[in-house]
Amino acid sequence: MSDLGELDLPGTPGSPGAWDPQSEEWLVTETALRDGPAEAPGDRATQTTGRKPAPVPGRRTAVDPVKALMHRHRELCERAVDPLEIAAGLEAHGVTDRTATRFRHRDVFSLAEEMYARIPRDADTPPPPTPRATPRARADWALLTLLPGAACAATAVAIHLTQGQSRLIAAVVGALAVSLALRAALSRGPLAMPDRTHPTGTATQTCWLVAYAALGDGLLRAAVTGGPDALPTGAADAPWPLATAPVLALTLACAPAAWSAHLFAVRVRPKLTASRGLEEFAASVRPLLLGTFSLHLCALTTLLALCATALNEPGAYAQATTLGALLFLARLLTTHGFTHAPPLVLTVTATAQATALATVFAARLPGCAFLSTPVEALVATWGPGSVQALACGIGALTLLIHATRKLTRASAHAQPEHPC
Repeated sequence: MSDLGELDLPGTPGSPGAWDPQSEEWLVTETALRDGPAEAPGDRATQTTGRKPAPVPGRRTAVDPVKALMHRHRELCERAVDPLEIAAGLEAHGVTDRTATRFRHRDVFSLAEEMYARIPRDADTPPPPTPRATPRARADWALLTLLPGAACAATAVAIHLTQGQSRLIAAVVGALAVSLALRAALSRGPLAMPDRTHPTGTATQTCWLVAYAALGDGLLRAAVTGGPDALPTGAADAPWPLATAPVLALTLACAPAAWSAHLFAVRVRPKLTASRGLEEFAASVRPLLLGTFSLHLCALTTLLALCATALNEPGAYAQATTLGALLFLARLLTTHGFTHAPPLVLTVTATAQATALATVFAARLPGCAFLSTPVEALVATWGPGSVQALACGIGALTLLIHATRKLTRASAHAQPEHPC
């Protein structure tokens, strides 16, 4: 058995084996009580002979809280390949730089270095830390990210060149092709899930949000104004207009999103190595995260302007940019292992849009005209696109705040998030 298993400490109050970030004082105190003053060499002779020998300086066993901490995180220490992995694991369990000072270290990184150096190994000299491989761009995922945009562009051309039932068939086939292309693009590269065995279940919400971007504004305008008869003539031979420019721009933006996520991962790794504390690392990563997010928005806005010009359609900049920001942040959080907030925010956003539509139609029932008052006031002030822009904007802002807290932690970058 390794040295890490020789120290048998009792469990902390609460669930067995659970780490409590407030229990480090208990850990030090318990070790001190158990390793109390050692019995002086002459104490037993005094009890047996009654004569007191020459005074011998008393010895007190040194308190070793770091060894106790290693025992508590034995599995983490044994599988660690470098001190950074231990530091990230400690942070994920609630250990902060302030906690590290109680273990006689200035920060978590210094504490992790000592824990890594004290891991028992077969060789006398511990091996040097294995340098972390920097994610590299690969041709396979780079080409896969272009498939959704290509499939959507072909679908948009088919929709504009067909009429009647042929247009419907082209739209259905194109939607299926875009879905398969997106699935392939998100299976490899920087936007891939770190653990494919645990799906996040965001496909339904994403499909609804994209479908609303294409059909929602026209449907809402028709509902508020009294039906399809109130729409302008020449509405593309459809019950309500189909907005293809925002959807095309969003699918084309899949490639810039992947490159932005790749750039973020590449630039974070050196900062993880150079930082000497959790707060220092968070402060250095936060501007990088905001810069990556801004870079993606700039690319999306440029693509949206090009698509609107090519298709001769309104740009719908507010709706498309807020939706693109929401989807990008949700995927970036998911690829780094934070799979709770993105589905929740996407579900709330999709529900808000569906509720806005439902209240307008429910207002036609006798005595229910008041239900559509908020939506009609919003549409009358800023247009039908304001519903989507407001819902997606609030969702994107929520995820951005959440990302500045989660993606600036060392534990979010401890392991390679995707096979690059």
